[in-house]
Amino acid sequence: MSQAFIAEIQGSLATVTFCRPEKHNALEIRDLEALDSALIDLAGRSDIRTLLLCAQGKSFCAGVDLGAVAGHDWRDNPLERVGDRLENLPFPTLCVLQGGVYGGGTDLALACDFRLGARGIRSFIPPAKLGIQYHPHGLKRAVTRLGLGPAKRLFLATETFDDAEMLRTGFLDWLVEPDALSERAQALATALSGLAPQAVRGMKQSLNEIAANLFDERAARDRAAASFRTEDFLEGRVAMAEKRPPRFGGR
Repeated sequence: MSQAFIAEIQGSLATVTFCRPEKHNALEIRDLEALDSALIDLAGRSDIRTLLLCAQGKSFCAGVDLGAVAGHDWRDNPLERVGDRLENLPFPTLCVLQGGVYGGGTDLALACDFRLGARGIRSFIPPAKLGIQYHPHGLKRAVTRLGLGPAKRLFLATETFDDAEMLRTGFLDWLVEPDALSERAQALATALSGLAPQAVRGMKQSLNEIAANLFDERAARDRAAASFRTEDFLEGRVAMAEKRPPRFGGR
């Protein structure tokens, strides 16, 4: 079996690319375990400011390879762990989508902070047609991102969402022509990487906690107050006065 993904780092940008296009980038159990380990490593690095999650070929990801489903104890769900890991990375994550976004691939996309899609994409989640139930954290992610109604249409009615519906329901943040996808992804990643990393990390943590009903307001207030004493705040003010891009050091 060919390698399922490639992880690369260029400066402050990490890129994870699914690279099994002949299988529509379907993932086996061992692939998910390896991806989880790679994300743990990235989370521990202070130099990473943005993650791009993208794919080779005509499809983004077909989720878990059905040939790998039998025999696994799904009380320990590696797809759920990877989704949780993506959601809780300390830096912004941008998922770049084309073609088919199916099954577990949908959860990986929704676990990212932002989603950029190419016209012509479609999303479909088939568990109800297979006689299985989706993992709880994936269901919760769908409801918090899309709302209860669209989540029920995807999971219970097994409706296929086209690009227009994905944009309307908030699955997509941006929709572009296919030939503009890579350029727009790089532009968005560059913009995200240029922001003050401590400020972004702190606010991402607070927003995720709010969405999960786990908000620690006192801790968020302490983080916000501390941000006014950072070198990045000083740099931001100086850069604004000098009308130049800021050079944030994360301190």
